[in-house]
Amino acid sequence: MKNRKKKIGLLPFILIAIVLGIGCGLFFPRWLAQIFVTFNGLFSQFLNFVIPLLIFGLVAPAIANIGSKAGKMLLITLGIAYGTTLLSGFYAYAVADGFFPSMIEQYNFDSGADNPNALSPFFNIEIPPIMGVMTALVFSFMVGLAVSSQPNSTLKKVLDDFQLVIVKVIEKVIIPLLPLYIFGIFMDMSFNGTVFHILSVFAKIILIIFVAHILLLVLQYCIAGIITRKNPFKCLATMLPAYFTALGTQSSAATIPVSLAQTLKNGVRKEVAEFVIPLCATIHLSGSTMKIVMCAIALMLVQGQAYDFGMFAGFICMLGVTMVAAPGVPGGAIMAALAVLQSILGFDENMQALMIALYIAMDSFGTACNITGDGAIALIMDKITGRKDITTEA
Repeated sequence: MKNRKKKIGLLPFILIAIVLGIGCGLFFPRWLAQIFVTFNGLFSQFLNFVIPLLIFGLVAPAIANIGSKAGKMLLITLGIAYGTTLLSGFYAYAVADGFFPSMIEQYNFDSGADNPNALSPFFNIEIPPIMGVMTALVFSFMVGLAVSSQPNSTLKKVLDDFQLVIVKVIEKVIIPLLPLYIFGIFMDMSFNGTVFHILSVFAKIILIIFVAHILLLVLQYCIAGIITRKNPFKCLATMLPAYFTALGTQSSAATIPVSLAQTLKNGVRKEVAEFVIPLCATIHLSGSTMKIVMCAIALMLVQGQAYDFGMFAGFICMLGVTMVAAPGVPGGAIMAALAVLQSILGFDENMQALMIALYIAMDSFGTACNITGDGAIALIMDKITGRKDITTEA
């Protein structure tokens, strides 16, 4: 048997980058700090260029694939997954809007434009995106729906190949460079003296988000319990091995065998569990949605930006679509969400970087919430489908 090297996850690199960035910002000379600020400027331009392509490369093939596999069970599962994602988003908004303003308004964060310690890059290179974010989203729907009716068309193969390109860009370029980008952001904040305000906000909202994701699971299983007339707390307790496996591995895919086994113990029929659990590991990201919504509100409060329910209602609905299309790579969900954060909430590159750092810092919570919630969807699907034979076209 070959010895396999244990791969270090993205989270340790992000945490190391944050610590090093804070430390280096305290003693780096200005010229050295400006090198990293210059890199961040270039990387943020690259991100702005990639985001519309990322949306098209993920959403269009996802819609085309759903259309070409439009079996009854698939569509019902997709609808429930999207519904729970919306529930998660609006629940997160209610919690954040109720708690965060009184907690973090005193930490208004100034980016430091008038600060004598503010850093500027040595040079900038503009990389304009080839289309706007909303243009990319609408175009994705148009092309995806058109191709879904012709699953064997050449354009379908082009979309699939382009999706592979985008996933490779995320895996091989964006994700590896993220720690350096996060390092530069925290070094810049440390250099201009604002980092400890941000860290104090981080500590407070992480605790609330942890509690909120536990309550979200209870809510999901209570809804499933009402529909199936089963004890929701007993069903949730049965899924705890999957929860702790996901918490440790930070991988929905790696947790599928455990989640499947525990779902069967909850009395879900084998054919339903074997269809719903692997599918929902990809399309059901309620925990990720909750984190993104709550972190977005926190960062807007930190920046002193106004928000309202109408703004976030649109944001949550669009975020649900991008979550379904998010690739199964570390950080894939937050990468897909950047487009909606930018287009609807107006996040600039600094806020996007803070969002990435916050999201990945809590990645295990979101993954555990996602995968454990899959068991609730499986219970509902088992009740809806009854004892009928269900066609699940591939």
